[in-house]
Amino acid sequence: MKKLGLFSVICIVFFALSNCGVKKMEDTKVLEMKVPDDPTVSFIVWFKVGSQNDPKGKEGLSMLTGRLIAEGSTQKNSYEEILDKLFPIASSYSVKVDKEMTVFYGRTHIDNINAFLPLFEEAITLPAFKQEDFERIRSEMINYLEKDLRYSSDEELGKATLYNFIFEETPYGHISEGTIEGLKNITLDDVKLFYKQYFNKNNFVVALGGNFPEDLPKKLKSDLTSALADGNIVTYPEINPKPIDGYEFTLVEKDCNATAISFGFPIDVVRGDEDFFALWLFKSWFGEHRNSSSHLYQVIREARGLNYGDYAYIEAFLNGGALRFPQPNNPRRKQIFEVWIRPVPHEARFFALRAALRELKKVVDSGLTKEQFELTKKFLLNYCLFYAQTTMERLGYQVDSKFYNIKDNGNYIEFLRNKINSLTLEQVNAAIKKHIQYNNIKFAIVTKDAQKFKEELVNNVPSPITYPTPKPEEVLNEDKEISTFPLKVLPEKVKIVPVDELFIK
Repeated sequence: MKKLGLFSVICIVFFALSNCGVKKMEDTKVLEMKVPDDPTVSFIVWFKVGSQNDPKGKEGLSMLTGRLIAEGSTQKNSYEEILDKLFPIASSYSVKVDKEMTVFYGRTHIDNINAFLPLFEEAITLPAFKQEDFERIRSEMINYLEKDLRYSSDEELGKATLYNFIFEETPYGHISEGTIEGLKNITLDDVKLFYKQYFNKNNFVVALGGNFPEDLPKKLKSDLTSALADGNIVTYPEINPKPIDGYEFTLVEKDCNATAISFGFPIDVVRGDEDFFALWLFKSWFGEHRNSSSHLYQVIREARGLNYGDYAYIEAFLNGGALRFPQPNNPRRKQIFEVWIRPVPHEARFFALRAALRELKKVVDSGLTKEQFELTKKFLLNYCLFYAQTTMERLGYQVDSKFYNIKDNGNYIEFLRNKINSLTLEQVNAAIKKHIQYNNIKFAIVTKDAQKFKEELVNNVPSPITYPTPKPEEVLNEDKEISTFPLKVLPEKVKIVPVDELFIK
């Protein structure tokens, strides 16, 4: 903590200096973030459309459309020509498609704006939608679902399975990449129609960060408005996941070396709600992402050495296996409380699951202590400064604040710190009692010999554990309680799915 605190002093100074001149314009379709010392310009164009808008049977259409815009030819240049023009000016653009929004990012040096801007605008307003680009990108997306997601990371596989399980039969009920059948059903005409319907002049917001010319934000907005077709502002579909009744399991049968565990349930709290900040502190104490100070990490990894880490979330955290800090621009109107137990040996899977549920029950029943609260508050006030270290990241948080209608004066991280600083222990424990529970949970577990695990769960068999090295007596005594921690699991609420049957439809 002392080392982090000293480093954070430097970050505080950097953060304050780099955000001078931050402002939010009156124009509701334009956001500005002036950073005089940044010689580059960061562009964001946010369209209010995402995978929740995919037509039934064509899941993946929003991402396929977004990727064709950002990774395909325009009516003026082939994709290869675009790359050849971007390379010598050290510039790029890309896209991110999530449940609720599609965001196009661009970045260039201030001296290269005149060369970069036409290419960026043409990608958005004049996509060629060539058949060869369509086939290339659709093939990549299908390959990701059939091979990469199923077989390259059991952790990402489990997390994707959990979200699909919790939100099944809702517009959130498939990952943003879609489904294999959905992608195969999509035609190029579907993409063109989707683009015309959603990528219109009434459905976007632009945001710029860096030391850009004063007239650039309005110019970008004006250029897009002139070039895009007329259309309606997108309306958001209802997201009403089915109530969870007890413990419900999806066991993914896979010939893997260890068991990856994810579990969670929907919560009625999103960023900006008052209880959000109290739950943010709680989740940081319980399982801050990739941080050894968190409680679950101490119980499962530090004391027992069962895995690499154990974390908790109250917002979607994408690509958690590769990223240390959360990234902006995946806001959602419905979030879940999620626990991620990184892979444990198969023989320790039931024990680790019980250990996590036992700790969850303890904190829900008893709340945080004064010492735990104060220590976490002090830690989080410094730690959250690392969430937005670049101009593009800070600009992304301003886009999210517009989505959530948060009045943060153009500086969400400072807004978050002020909210955390004003929290009391009573507020945090009240929010835990109100929103966190341990009786109705969905589990997604990637494991080997799933039928055997199902029988262990249903029969609530003890799960004693042994260690290759000696452990303190207090750990061994606690292990006895964990190994018999009661779980009531009904056989009809445990389904086993072979890995090669996931994400088909």
